[in-house]
Amino acid sequence: MTAAMFLVNPGEITSATKTFTLDGDEGRHAATVKRMRAGEVIHLSDGKGIRAVATVAVVHKNKIDLVINEVTFEAAPEPRFVVVQALAKGERAELAVEMLTEVGADAIIPWQAEHSIGKWDSIEKGLDKWRRTARESSKQSRRSWIPEISQLQTTDQVCQLAITAESVFVLHESADQALAACAIREQGTIMLIVGPEGGISPDELAQFTQAGARVVHMGASVMRTSTAGAIAVGGLLMRSQRWS
Repeated sequence: MTAAMFLVNPGEITSATKTFTLDGDEGRHAATVKRMRAGEVIHLSDGKGIRAVATVAVVHKNKIDLVINEVTFEAAPEPRFVVVQALAKGERAELAVEMLTEVGADAIIPWQAEHSIGKWDSIEKGLDKWRRTARESSKQSRRSWIPEISQLQTTDQVCQLAITAESVFVLHESADQALAACAIREQGTIMLIVGPEGGISPDELAQFTQAGARVVHMGASVMRTSTAGAIAVGGLLMRSQRWS
């Protein structure tokens, strides 16, 4: 069974750290929910590449004392996968963030598309929900890097970001070119744009194309916005050095 992972703040653990007390929300979760026991091995991550292997020494009511066995640093993976995810209704947006995190997306950009059914009454609360989802999914998938969740972007802002990426793909069922047929780079940023339930509008497609994006499809099926991005990233990762 894979060791459980808990998150720490950046800078709390370094190569010189020998002992550590996991407290706060993560410590309470480890002690009361996971019911960790002395002698068990866990992993710690700061979400920025640091990973530590530790042994539980003492379990308290709301925290655990640890002996650090090993500390390593994992460089940010290349190529970097950035997914522009349109807002979706209900829990579909959080499902998209969860799946994208598990499969290996490095950054997720929330996008207020023209046909987005989902709306954020509070941008701050919406971002907080996405970031909490990314954190929890990173722990579940034992990732050393938590995906960055950017501020909510407009179509114009997405186009400006697309100009800086090495490769940009827009997922759309009307495309003539298949994503599977596209060559991918092994360095730099690969951006994928995923539309909402209502689809990407013709004006948005035109803007993205003008910004250098290629419009591609993933076969005959029309996928939900909550799953399309993760499947696309997974397909590209299988062809990259990251999964070799």
